[in-house]
Amino acid sequence: MATSLQISEFGNPNLEPLLAAEEIQRRIAEIGAEISRDYAGKNPLLIGVLKGACMFLSDLMRAIDLSLAVEFMAISSYGTGTRTSGEVRIIKDLDVAIEGRDILVVEDIVDTGLTLSYLLSNLESRGARSVKLVALLDKFERRLRDVPVDYLGFKIPDHFVVGYGLDFAERYRNLPYIAILKDPEI
Repeated sequence: MATSLQISEFGNPNLEPLLAAEEIQRRIAEIGAEISRDYAGKNPLLIGVLKGACMFLSDLMRAIDLSLAVEFMAISSYGTGTRTSGEVRIIKDLDVAIEGRDILVVEDIVDTGLTLSYLLSNLESRGARSVKLVALLDKFERRLRDVPVDYLGFKIPDHFVVGYGLDFAERYRNLPYIAILKDPEI
């Protein structure tokens, strides 16, 4: 009986490390302190954009020393490819009204800005008191629509990245670091 050798996702040679787990955690602590200061006395609603922002949201909310609430939305413009389709769909909407609330949209990566522009506008139209964006990564070179990133982890070059919640065809989300995916076909 033949057995195939399984390559560890954590040491996959198709991945080029970009941001170490320690770097990510250090920056999240700084962002959490900024948000705690800026929203002192308020009760912000953090809206995690599924699925990519799940790890970032989890660590970020532990770094914010405030009373807060958490909700989730799922939007899509990628499908299973590496480039945005440009068509935005809300797959899972909020379970609560946001009228009069201070909203912090927590996203893994800002790329072209098309999806986030749509989402931020949609949330503002629902009567939120304020809507701000917290993004772990900004792939600024690909920007097609200006999107204000109020709290940013890292600016990165135009490479397809995975890990720490980001995926390629639902793979690599569990990596504790962020890496460049050298060949999506492998």
